[in-house]
Amino acid sequence: MDNALGDFLRARRELVTPAEAGLAPGHGTRRVPGLRREEVATLAGISVEYYLRLEQGRDRNPSAQVLDALAAVLQLDAESTAYLMSLAAPKPRRGRGRPVEHVPPGLDALLRTLNVPALVFNKYSDVLAANRLARTLSPDLVPGVNRLRVLFTDRAAREYHTDWERYTAVAVAHLRAQTGADTGDERLHALIGELSVKSDRFRHLWGRHDVRSAKGVTFRVRHPLVGPLELMVEKFQVVGATELETMLLHAEPGTPSAEALALLASFDTTA
Repeated sequence: MDNALGDFLRARRELVTPAEAGLAPGHGTRRVPGLRREEVATLAGISVEYYLRLEQGRDRNPSAQVLDALAAVLQLDAESTAYLMSLAAPKPRRGRGRPVEHVPPGLDALLRTLNVPALVFNKYSDVLAANRLARTLSPDLVPGVNRLRVLFTDRAAREYHTDWERYTAVAVAHLRAQTGADTGDERLHALIGELSVKSDRFRHLWGRHDVRSAKGVTFRVRHPLVGPLELMVEKFQVVGATELETMLLHAEPGTPSAEALALLASFDTTA
């Protein structure tokens, strides 16, 4: 991660085809799946040498104008563009100490009063707190569990999530959005290294450098007790707590999923 900006530029240019960039078809076999470096440089209005320095990490402080031009060429959305900007002004490296992660007592008590699955997790996807309905909904949503580790290494998770391919893509893009330009995060390095070794799917998705905050995501599962569920996901930053999010899962009223969730709640007798 020492060259986060260059890695991001390289990954994103490989995802843009010449046709998507408005370039005429060339002759011969292309050696790269997407745009060449010189094509990106020309379209962005910068020299090839300068762009090469950016990819190689020899220049880490491009201007906002250069970044805007590169974002346009690479067809980045607003969220990915903001991420690109953050890579050009990374956070200082943190020490070895880990931030203290405590779920505020009031929020923990609130979770228990909600009639929808609700949980709190950190930016590494460790579940820190969850109400009974969340734990009944999925073994992934139990305090102490790392949701990413289960999602990518537990075969049962692939059966449980009916759109596992889409859900894993969203999960990895959300991880990158959450961690941002914090390239000195040793805990993040360890998690990414572990999942990259254990999961080809994770390694592929992490290499794409997609960035997404996971807004508007749908949680689709096949529960062994109540069958298929399609739940909407709402996420909120926890005020006053470092890098924590609250997630609520709810169903559209009057739908089969709403009926199934209500039935699941009636089975919810866990401690």
